[in-house]
Amino acid sequence: MAQHFLVVVTGLLAEARVARQAPGRTIAAGADMNRLEAELDRALSAGAEAVLSFGLAAGLQPGRAPGTLVIPAEVVGGTHRFATDVRWSERLRAALSGADSQPLAGVDSPLIRSADKLHLHSATGAVAADMESHVAAGMAQRAGRPFAVLRVISDPAERGLPPAAVVGMKADGRIDLVAVIGSIAREPGQLPDLARVAADAGVALKVLGRCRRVLGPELGWAAP
Repeated sequence: MAQHFLVVVTGLLAEARVARQAPGRTIAAGADMNRLEAELDRALSAGAEAVLSFGLAAGLQPGRAPGTLVIPAEVVGGTHRFATDVRWSERLRAALSGADSQPLAGVDSPLIRSADKLHLHSATGAVAADMESHVAAGMAQRAGRPFAVLRVISDPAERGLPPAAVVGMKADGRIDLVAVIGSIAREPGQLPDLARVAADAGVALKVLGRCRRVLGPELGWAAP
């Protein structure tokens, strides 16, 4: 009997490491959506039977602190809305109490200003956003594969991102320390905001790690 396997889509390599999947079963997209599409298409063609979007997210609705868990029933990407797999999402919420089931929005570039986050919440009803989920959702739907999202809010709606936080991600999901240091050198006044972003991300990654420990290696997915 052929072994089923789950493919996990993240933005950062750090998120992929938390997922702890076997080699070839995690895609850290970085900022390169073309590479995400190519790698996910390859995984689906190789037999991936389910797709999970896993990692950190930007908060869109005020009042949701770093560490807030979001397991949405729906992903909004532009004019498209993609329902997540009902049974899989319910298993995730049952195992991880307190998760928000409201929509998550997909965006094509980082949300830098708080005003942009609040506007997207008003326009879509989404409580969080990331750059990978809408791409993965569309591809999973076209391939007829179950799809779910497990995201943890890192930067809340009330705060924007300093420049160094935006330039710091390489296309392979690694942190570009040279770009971060260069940005700080040009604008040293952003350092306190950057430290807060790092602290918030640390909180969110700890929650993500707890989710992985509770859910186990299959991350709540049960093969049919």
